[in-house]
Amino acid sequence: MPKYDVIIIGSGLGGLLCGSILSKEGKSVCVLEKQHQFGGNLQTFKRDGKTFDTGIHYVGGLGKGQNLHQYLKYIGIIDDLKIQQLDQNAFDKINFEGKTYSYAQGFDNFIDTLAVDFPEEKEALTEYIKKIKEICSHFPLFNIRPNLGLDNEEMYFEESIGSFLQSITTNKTLQNVLAGNNMLYAGDPFKTPVALHALITYSLIEGAYRFENGSQQFADLLIETIQNKGGTLLNNSEVQELKVADRKIESAVLSNGKIIEADNFISTIHPSITLDMTDTKLLRKSYRSRINDLEETISVFSVNFSLKPNSFPYINHNYYHFNEDNVWSVPNYDPEKWPQEYLFFTLPKVKSTKYAETATAMTYMKYNEVKQWENSQVGNRGKVYEEFKKQKAELLINQVEKQYPGFKASINKYYTSSPLTMKNYTGTKNGSMYGIVHDSNDALRTRISPKTKIPNLLLSGQNVNIHGVLGVTIGSVLTCTELLGMEYLIEKIKNA
Repeated sequence: MPKYDVIIIGSGLGGLLCGSILSKEGKSVCVLEKQHQFGGNLQTFKRDGKTFDTGIHYVGGLGKGQNLHQYLKYIGIIDDLKIQQLDQNAFDKINFEGKTYSYAQGFDNFIDTLAVDFPEEKEALTEYIKKIKEICSHFPLFNIRPNLGLDNEEMYFEESIGSFLQSITTNKTLQNVLAGNNMLYAGDPFKTPVALHALITYSLIEGAYRFENGSQQFADLLIETIQNKGGTLLNNSEVQELKVADRKIESAVLSNGKIIEADNFISTIHPSITLDMTDTKLLRKSYRSRINDLEETISVFSVNFSLKPNSFPYINHNYYHFNEDNVWSVPNYDPEKWPQEYLFFTLPKVKSTKYAETATAMTYMKYNEVKQWENSQVGNRGKVYEEFKKQKAELLINQVEKQYPGFKASINKYYTSSPLTMKNYTGTKNGSMYGIVHDSNDALRTRISPKTKIPNLLLSGQNVNIHGVLGVTIGSVLTCTELLGMEYLIEKIKNA
């Protein structure tokens, strides 16, 4: 096989973005994927003749002039993405304490909409948006400008979202409402940095979108971009070892015995799994211990519904429901009260109709609840596992039925996925939703640099920078600047 400029391990969003950027800039690229299907969390799957997403359900920043739009414009795929904008006046609805609150798109609209429910808090809402904008202004790549080390973004990883919201308002209900979609980052008020909340919230208020017929189209466009530039993608190609010689990696050894050489290597899979592939003193024990000891975000249990024709309306927003008067379910997770919350949404078709064909409900679940079946083969975990999933699905369906009476009658078939499914699909250690936990109490330890002590090994993916489509896009650009140059690449993206 030829020697490549860059080998990229993993074909999730981070791997495909790095592959697209580097191949566009003239590098010979080989993307290695251990699964049969490329795409990681961008993958879709079909059941009952209908398409379901794996992990990407909606995204911000895709409007003209917005950051993700510009990044994808540079790559060359923005015009081919089929997207639908969510309801301008309610892209997310937050339901708790028997009342529903709406997040509107557009910063003034966001303030005015919530001010209807909190008339005495309009000043606090205005201050909230001002602070969110201020925080995001300190993140260079979020604003598509070179990171020259002049910003103080670190301070926003050292402040928790809980303390930030308390500084905005003393109104507990409003604090909860403003954090109501924290399932997007597995929020913990005492740990989660305000940076995560701010960057995600800003992006969605600017513009919230769904992918028509699922997010696999995103992966397919990136794959096509890589191939059109002469890049190679190999599936069923699990990397077992990264061979080190002369203080750098010289080749990737696959499980099938093949050896592939390159000048540079980018791993987009979990950092601890990457470290397991390398036996070298270049990576100190203290570094290995730090990476291996990092806490993982909680996992998820999902139910995907195939609906009877013309039986349930298409809902152009996401619905977050909480059973208690507190939206912070991660630190208060209690299996006895499961499910304590859920996210519910319907999926759009290319030709939208009044009625939905599919819907999804998802809620938190810890990996240890399914750990007993982890060593069983997929599809062969037995009746006890299937009964466990069925019982959980019925509990979740009953919760949805309370908020959407008649929903149960509209279900034709349903399909479940547990933390084991997440682990199998995404290659995360414990099926975690968003990889490593960012902890504002120990910000430096829980942030991972794209650079390693091995000069030609870089990291990318959801564990570097932040997770989510925009976060991984920015992280991929950050990784690629190590090979292409920061000012050069950002200038090209800005002027695309």
